[in-house]
Amino acid sequence: MGATHGERDEPCAAPHPAGSDPGRWDATGPTRPEFWRSPLRGPWLTAVFGLVLLVGITLLFVTGLLSYAAYNPDLARIDDQTPDKGWLGFYLFSWPTSPYWLYRLTQGVHVVLGVVLVPVLLAKLWSVIPKLFAWPPVRSVSHGIERLSLLLLVGGAGFEFVTGILNVQLHYIFPGSFYVLHFYGAWVFIGAFVVHVAFRLPRALRAVRAGPVGPEAGTEEAAGLVSPRPAPPTISRRGALGMVGLGSLALLLVTAGQSVGGRWRRTALLAPHGQDPGTGPNGFQINKTAASVGIRPSDVGPAWRLTVRGSGRQVVLTREELLAMEQHEAALPIACVEGWSTPDQLWSGVRLTDLAALVGRGTDTPQALVESVQRGGSFSSVVLRDNQVRDHRSLLAVRVNGAVLSPDHGYPARVIVPGAPGVHQTKWVTRVTFGEPA
Repeated sequence: MGATHGERDEPCAAPHPAGSDPGRWDATGPTRPEFWRSPLRGPWLTAVFGLVLLVGITLLFVTGLLSYAAYNPDLARIDDQTPDKGWLGFYLFSWPTSPYWLYRLTQGVHVVLGVVLVPVLLAKLWSVIPKLFAWPPVRSVSHGIERLSLLLLVGGAGFEFVTGILNVQLHYIFPGSFYVLHFYGAWVFIGAFVVHVAFRLPRALRAVRAGPVGPEAGTEEAAGLVSPRPAPPTISRRGALGMVGLGSLALLLVTAGQSVGGRWRRTALLAPHGQDPGTGPNGFQINKTAASVGIRPSDVGPAWRLTVRGSGRQVVLTREELLAMEQHEAALPIACVEGWSTPDQLWSGVRLTDLAALVGRGTDTPQALVESVQRGGSFSSVVLRDNQVRDHRSLLAVRVNGAVLSPDHGYPARVIVPGAPGVHQTKWVTRVTFGEPA
């Protein structure tokens, strides 16, 4: 019989699920399984998203560890301000200078993959959101551990992805150092991720093998995922998976260009713009201009001097004296933690080992403290490892692509080191100290 005036086809309140206790607390709103009506949710779709994230997040974590190691954080506090990392730094090692494009590759993969995984992460959260509202929230000790790991997992994922994307956009609104926050956030997140995978991986593999035609509502495998009262479908589960894949592909196309660099950067629509200083030999990307860090004309004018120290000796050079030393060339890119990089630029200048020789440290050259005239801000100075200083491509550069360095690229002199992060390629250098404690 059709509904009469004022009646509806559905009752005002859903009946108790079969087998439930009518005297128990009645779930309302999103805690009711009937509240969630999408016909797409199910173990197969959730499992596919989860397995993609398992591979992607593992690669993100590994490249993130490599990015942190590239800063040589165990070498000196000015290289990294992460306090008391303790055993969390177990993987740290001397960052190599070969291949010279290593950091460009690992950090490019880290940033681009992080952006590409955003649609997958959001889709995975959407697919399991009914379980986040499950009632009662804790049914046993093991279930409580799993729920706690889920809280840390969702919160940690949101924190890491949001802070990472803000950093890529050079939007520093963090209540502290991005490097410290992202570092500790990553360890909290990965701990929860490992616990979650241990609980869910066998079930996810079974769901993928079973295929997209999921179990019936009310079964153990379907609990919290399959709606007991689904709405009519408008797209298949495979179609939904394809839409998420297209979203990730679109983000790849509008993001990867900033890591490839050169003409491809114009395709990076989501990368920060306005950082390109124009055309010509100095026409490649920068993060900070000379004006933005307080470099005054007098700091880099005729009165500028380079002080070289080591073994209790000191040599002070004018720019003309620096130019009179033997000049060498190295074709190296600039690659930054935000994921952008440039193609190889042809740098020319004085080898760091030749500067060390001025103060008697030319053989078995030790680590070096490089200081800039920059006032304040992060990474105005850096400590380079001995292997970085000794590399014949490591220069105190005075020219790039045949032209004098522009003020924004570090005039009158800057460091260029193969494989080092961009923030360690210190600009506006005024002092280099070899072998003394930093």
